Amino acid sequence: MKSVFLIAATILLAPLHAEDEKKVETNVAVQVTKIVKTTLHAYASGYGTIETSPTGGARLAAASAGLVQKVLVAEGAKVAKGDLLVQLDARAADAAVAKARASVSAAEKAHARQLAMKSAGGTSERSLLEAAAALALAQGDLATAELAQTQLSIRAPLAGVVGRLAVRPGEWLDLGKDVAEIVNPADLIVTAQIASADAALLRSGVEAFVFAKLGESEKPFSQGKVLSLSPLIAKDSDSVTIRVSLGAEAGRPGQLVLVRIVTSSKEGCLAVPVESVIKADEQETISVVVGGVAKQKPVKTGLSDRGLIEVFGEGITEGADVVTTGAYGLPKETKVNILAR
Repeated sequence: MKSVFLIAATILLAPLHAEDEKKVETNVAVQVTKIVKTTLHAYASGYGTIETSPTGGARLAAASAGLVQKVLVAEGAKVAKGDLLVQLDARAADAAVAKARASVSAAEKAHARQLAMKSAGGTSERSLLEAAAALALAQGDLATAELAQTQLSIRAPLAGVVGRLAVRPGEWLDLGKDVAEIVNPADLIVTAQIASADAALLRSGVEAFVFAKLGESEKPFSQGKVLSLSPLIAKDSDSVTIRVSLGAEAGRPGQLVLVRIVTSSKEGCLAVPVESVIKADEQETISVVVGGVAKQKPVKTGLSDRGLIEVFGEGITEGADVVTTGAYGLPKETKVNILAR
């Protein structure tokens, strides 16, 4: 009797368990957005560095050897044309200028006396010529001394920013040694390397976007144009050197950047955020939400641009809701709780 009772109870409870299991449904919290129709672009990309254009800066070298007495600026400081940057010890030069000026003053007085005496007939033509020659020699010596004095004061040849400073107070500066670099922030360029196959698609004047970091979600910090493309291909990297303009005060010389240049555009693309596409077992899918239920749909992908990726597939339509955050790991079909759009 006991066994019969247990069997009967099992038979009676079985439909209840089946009914309970049928009621168990997954309900996943997700965020969604709309499938959009937009224009996407293909790009050529390459790394490069920000540099001073040939006309946008100056590299200063010592025109005279000497002891660095003062450094009046720091790297990153803004300077005007003619501002004093570095002062070398000028005591000997100052003394030479003072001595030369005294010699000129004495020669001028001697020449003036000879002129006065010539008018009164009290001197010879030879004496007058000798006085004029002595004056000219003294004036030449003064000009030389003043030039030497000037070369000990290193000044900015143009307005800009001190991009690099290579000297310190108290050190000896040799003739021709680098002193500083002045950069015009409004006239910087990027020199980058682009794969030769991509470079064949480019031309001067096309738009170029400059990024500080990699990543689809990153935004360019500057937009410029391709200035030039080298006709030579580097054998070791199969790349071509390009130069791209930058906007005013964008970046710093020496900064490593990523350059992206539009090579083609495609209108009317159906696109979703990159994170909406899930790839598993060589199959790409997106989860489309209809009536609170997310259903996986197989897709093929195309162009990727600005965080969006082109998708093709049956049932993929503009305006449909597609899962973004929470797409990874979703079942093929499940109820979802939409947290945000």
